[in-house]
Amino acid sequence: MSLPFFGLFAGLALILAGRRGAAMLVWALSMTLLALLFRLHATDALNIAL
Repeated sequence: MSLPFFGLFAGLALILAGRRGAAMLVWALSMTLLALLFRLHATDALNIAL
């Protein structure tokens, strides 16, 4: 679950390095991965044992 946040950090580092295009690509990939992980998490069945 932390992988998208490492991608966002890498995008920030790329912005500071002056590589705007690469930063936008890394940001878009991170957002896509975050949405995919959220979809998997939100649609997972709850196993509740009472």
